[in-house]
Order: sequence, then structure tokens, then C-alpha cells
Amino acid sequence: MNAHNAVTVTAGQIEDALRQALQPEALVVTDDSAQHAGHAGSSGALSGTHFTVQVKARCFNGLSHVQRHRLVYDALRNLIAQGVHALAIKAEPV
Repeated sequence: MNAHNAVTVTAGQIEDALRQALQPEALVVTDDSAQHAGHAGSSGALSGTHFTVQVKARCFNGLSHVQRHRLVYDALRNLIAQGVHALAIKAEPV
């Protein structure tokens, strides 16, 4: 736990949620929080607030960029509410 949040989200939790919801062919989740410490809107936490998600999944086939991102956000809704401040998403069809 960090000093600013009672709950810290991990890259592993994000991976688990996305694997369950999207059954991706490829998935990489990176915690970028330390790069954003001190920036406007940052809690100062060194982990658990800023993530990059790169995901390829068949469920994205035929969907627009916005629709693919909505699926990712829907899958992570509960984790986002626990303190995720920013999410960079690259969601591609297979």
C-alpha cells in the first residue's frame, strides 16, 4: 500500500481482469506510475495509478477504436474505481 491510497491496483490485477473478460491473444500491462509522480493530478504514488495496456483480442474484430476501448474500460471498471488515475490503451483486433 502507498501512503496516498488505501488500495493499490497492480498490473497483475489488470491482467487478470482483462484475460477473464476479453480472452486476449496477446496482453502486456505496464505500471507507469513512477514516471508520473509529481505531475498535476498525481497522488504521488509510485505504483498503482498509471498503466499502459497493450491488448490483441478476437472480440475486437469489427469494432471501432472507441468500441474496443469501451470493452477495456468495462473490464476494468472496478479496478479503476480503486485509484487508477490514467490508462493508456492500445487495443487491436486479431
